[in-house]
Amino acid sequence: MSPYRDAFPLFKKRPSDVYLDNAATTQKPESVLSALRTYYTEHNANVHRGVHALSTLATEEFEQSRQVVAAFVNASKSEEVIWTRGTTEGINLVAWSYGADVLGPGDEVVISEMEHHSNIVPWQMVCERTGAVLRAIRVLPNGELDQRHYDSLLSPRTKIVSIAHVSNALGTINPVKEMIAKAKRHGAATVIDGAQAAPHIRIDVRELDCDFYAFSAHKMYGPTGMGALFARESLMADASPWQGGGEMIEEVRLEHTTYQRMPYRFEAGTPNIAGAVGMRAAIEFLDSLDAAKVEEHEQHLLRYATSRLLQVEGVKVVGEASQKAPVVSFNIEGSHHSDVGVLLDNQGVAVRTGHHCAMPLMAKLEIPGTVRASFAIYNSSEDIEKLIAGVEKAREILTS
Repeated sequence: MSPYRDAFPLFKKRPSDVYLDNAATTQKPESVLSALRTYYTEHNANVHRGVHALSTLATEEFEQSRQVVAAFVNASKSEEVIWTRGTTEGINLVAWSYGADVLGPGDEVVISEMEHHSNIVPWQMVCERTGAVLRAIRVLPNGELDQRHYDSLLSPRTKIVSIAHVSNALGTINPVKEMIAKAKRHGAATVIDGAQAAPHIRIDVRELDCDFYAFSAHKMYGPTGMGALFARESLMADASPWQGGGEMIEEVRLEHTTYQRMPYRFEAGTPNIAGAVGMRAAIEFLDSLDAAKVEEHEQHLLRYATSRLLQVEGVKVVGEASQKAPVVSFNIEGSHHSDVGVLLDNQGVAVRTGHHCAMPLMAKLEIPGTVRASFAIYNSSEDIEKLIAGVEKAREILTS
């Protein structure tokens, strides 16, 4: 049994559950739930606008949370952290506030074939609006990005490179530091989708030298509907806000409006204050753990699950990159992934099935989808044995 499991109340209510859908969302530790309850029962007020004591207290909690997030990604200043609803909104914000400003006809945006839809569709939309062209790095059969192809795509026309740090569908850890350096040599801005990396890899935006880094709280033991975007101030200080309303303004007249400085110019409306407090608690929870031991535990689960799945007749593991986060995707020969998922659920094992919001990747791999098991700190070898037993049972039923 995982030594971390007791920190998560859901498993006290559902002790027999095997939850292997962590790439979709993680369970929440008591410390995060407590922070949310405390905010709503002791500190609840709107931020920035009130002069009363409760609003001042809420504002302090809100801005201290921003400072914690800035430290988590090693941003040089908290003003470079913009609150979002999650990674999807973060990428959309970059696409419409920065991309729409700098892109023009003939310019190019480089993504990859393995991207989540949230790192494809916004760039398609902006390219259609601006006349820019979208290019995609090929994925090799083992699930790694073709770096030679990436090199060939870079040119003076490349204005933006936007890639996943970790593939949500395959678990591939991309060499983003090296890819960022290559993009910089061509003068391109770099955007990193960190949704799947933030729970497993210590993020240092200054070491990576990226211009934007988006991630979500709910993937890293925090609340849903909350995320953050690191945005380099030199690129975004004068960028056009992508949403208008209260909070993001400096002065409004019927004839003209002037906008706040970063980060507030990109935070229209009442923010998810409790979400920020909960995200801070999630980061503090992660920071309380021994990062080396957590990585060792998660990588052990990945290796063990992969080896055990490969021992099951008819199972094909999809994605065999040399560097992977704790995600393993697979199929049973002759069976539909959804049927496998339902049969696993009947045996108390929760996995994700489908295209994982990565339809271009599935098309490249010539498969409709996969069964995906993704691991977190509260998972254990016992969970994997239950997964394997479930897969063997599913195969027996589906292929008999």
